[in-house]
Amino acid sequence: MTVLPPTGYVPTTEDRASLDAWFAEYDAQSAKRNIERMAEMAVFPLNLVSDDASGNGRSAQWDREQFVATMTHVMGDGSEDIGFESIRTPVFLSPAIAVVFTDSTMTIQGETQQLRYADILIRQDGKWAFQTMIQGGWGDNLG
Repeated sequence: MTVLPPTGYVPTTEDRASLDAWFAEYDAQSAKRNIERMAEMAVFPLNLVSDDASGNGRSAQWDREQFVATMTHVMGDGSEDIGFESIRTPVFLSPAIAVVFTDSTMTIQGETQQLRYADILIRQDGKWAFQTMIQGGWGDNLG
């Protein structure tokens, strides 16, 4: 077991830069609705935590096939312009684990929507991948 210093892990400049680069790529692929590439950036089974329309907390695990099917359904066919502006607050638990809180503005065809969510990412073989998605309002889609 590794004993962390009293303040916890302090990320290096490279840690932060690599995580920022991962999110830039993921946002770009989301805007293009490149669901297959988004799936390549995840670790499966993927954990999901949300709430449903009844206000109950829900959780699930998706395999790659379910992720692709659900995200394709939710994100649409790509005929509409979509953009994201996000402010991210990462909390590094170690060099290989980060919890990232995001406040985002999504714009579709000139209309904006505010989003708040968190992701847990892990680094494997030097590359980040998301492993847990946490966001309210998805519970009815968790199946």
